[in-house]
Amino acid sequence: MDTKIDFKDPAYYENRELSWIKFDQRVLSEARDKSIPLLERLKFVSITSSNLDEFFMVRVASLKDMVHAKYKKRDIAGMTATEQLSAINKQARELVNIQYSTFSRSLMPLLRKEGIYLLDAHEDLNEEQARFVDRYFMGNVYPVLTPMAVDASRPFPLIRNKTLNIAALLTGKKTEDETVFATVQVPSVLPRLVQIPSEGETKSFILLEQIIERNIGILFSNYKVLCAYPYRIMRNADLTIDEDEASDLLKEIENKLKMRQWGEVIRLEIEEKVDKKLLKFLKTELKVSDEDIFQIAGPIDLTFLMKMYGIDGYDHLRYKPYTPQQVPEITPGSDIFAAIRKGDIFLHHPYETFDPVVDFIRQASKDPDVLAIKQTLYRVSGNSPIISSLAQAAENGKQVSVLVELKARFDEEHNIVWAKKLEQAGCHVIYGLVGLKTHSKIALVVRREEDGIRRYVHLGTGNYNDSTAKLYTDCGIFTCKESIGEDATAVFNMLSGYSEPLAWNELVLAPYWLRDKFLRLIGRETKNAQQGREARIVAKMNSLCDPGIIAADDTRKPKAPGMKYKHYAPKADMVIVDGAQDAVVAKINELTAVRQAEGKKVAVIATEETKEQYDADVILCIGKRADEDAIAQHLYKILRECDELNVGEIYSECFQTPRIGQAIMNRLLKAAGHTVIHV
Repeated sequence: MDTKIDFKDPAYYENRELSWIKFDQRVLSEARDKSIPLLERLKFVSITSSNLDEFFMVRVASLKDMVHAKYKKRDIAGMTATEQLSAINKQARELVNIQYSTFSRSLMPLLRKEGIYLLDAHEDLNEEQARFVDRYFMGNVYPVLTPMAVDASRPFPLIRNKTLNIAALLTGKKTEDETVFATVQVPSVLPRLVQIPSEGETKSFILLEQIIERNIGILFSNYKVLCAYPYRIMRNADLTIDEDEASDLLKEIENKLKMRQWGEVIRLEIEEKVDKKLLKFLKTELKVSDEDIFQIAGPIDLTFLMKMYGIDGYDHLRYKPYTPQQVPEITPGSDIFAAIRKGDIFLHHPYETFDPVVDFIRQASKDPDVLAIKQTLYRVSGNSPIISSLAQAAENGKQVSVLVELKARFDEEHNIVWAKKLEQAGCHVIYGLVGLKTHSKIALVVRREEDGIRRYVHLGTGNYNDSTAKLYTDCGIFTCKESIGEDATAVFNMLSGYSEPLAWNELVLAPYWLRDKFLRLIGRETKNAQQGREARIVAKMNSLCDPGIIAADDTRKPKAPGMKYKHYAPKADMVIVDGAQDAVVAKINELTAVRQAEGKKVAVIATEETKEQYDADVILCIGKRADEDAIAQHLYKILRECDELNVGEIYSECFQTPRIGQAIMNRLLKAAGHTVIHV
């Protein structure tokens, strides 16, 4: 019996956010695995702490925005934003409790057995250590600190996102009837983990906030310090950018990055057993509710453990460093283009070295026969040799085009710096696409050779980051196959000018063509299974939330973030009319009359030259036909205006202008769902 499955049934799904917490729990389980070397286990605790920070700043922040907007719609798992926040709060607290239990009860005792001591509190210092710490404070820390008291003339300061701070309650040394709040930021420019004197071959450390807390009275010499506690806040860091309206995406993102420091406080972490009066003051000033307050039984922000992981002299507590093997087809220092001409070369990182990828761009930058280099960049290393090579290539007179994805989360500022450096060197820099995030990893080198122009391509699954390539498992391929070279050229033409190829040879791009390809492949295996033939689908992904893919139904459109099949689609049906100008005007007026007779409100998108010729209810002028930039700039604004005016039908002229007409038409076609009438 053929049973129809209702793929809308929430019982089939797990909430995305709760699923993520389970993922972080699995990461934390690595820290609890006794078969893993001790310092490696410490590193996993640090990773879970960093993961949780990002989760709150983005995912939790997004849900809070939904609650503020009174968004009541349930997700695919049947949960409202409010219900998700409640469940997240419970599970996140359980995760944090396990995290600190692992740190305090399991890892710290094992570290002490190995002769590594992290002092829990400055009160535990011996005399020698105390003298060292006090000297360190006066010589290195005190000059950097900016203590801030809060009173009638000094308002509560801006507490920056993710910074560690110490809150204190003060009272006058002479008059103890008034209590004053004060705060001081633990400077991020100084090492948080400070090594202090210890006996024998052991190593002892103390955290910077403990050093400041021990000497906090020096910062407020006219007051008596009643209590002091470290705390940290997390702000909403989910960037919301109106890309369609942004005239300069670079400036827009730069402005939004500044605003991150002012976002809503979504989590307050403070030391356990904090003074109630101090906590109440922070709660009021930061405008946080009880459910957003996490009282921590240990050091706040365990990401410092990554520094402990790297301490010298304890190699037996870490995995032995892995040295990647050479790629068999490529001899170090040899002509990489000659190697690629012999045949496609498969790369498997980190098991094989990433050096050939770096060398590919480096050799191209110096090769007199290389005419152009084109590359996408999502995340790069701090001192990227690839960035340096691209800059050098431009300085050597080569045509260099680089897409730097400014929307790479939490690398936005980093990427802006690199983008400006590349521009200054003479590279053509593209700052990503409107409505989409470019996550593909592709590099194209165009080279002049004896038999003509040859294109060399690198395709990869991992970032062009020589540091993380030593850690993450990724694949890559070098090829000079003409069909892939043509596809690579088409990709970069899309990125720079929105021109879509009529067909692809071998590459398949998301989100448009890849989804259709998946549906065809699923359909093929379904047919094979129905016919009794061998059929199998193996898929690996972070999450699956596209209803069409889940149900193998190409009529269902995805609604997951980042899967936009239209840059902007108006609410009303939209039709593009293409042909000679007089014929277009006549056809649109004919269609308008029919729709008006049906009681619909009709809008027409026209140019300055034709706007007076239409009989529609609403006529929206997009600009002069020759002014391509104005047309491109006004398009989405006009489409939104149609929504605001509640029109029932939209007709638009076709704009096949010479320079960026293809880009404009691609946007228009997507908005119209590719509905075109030719006259």
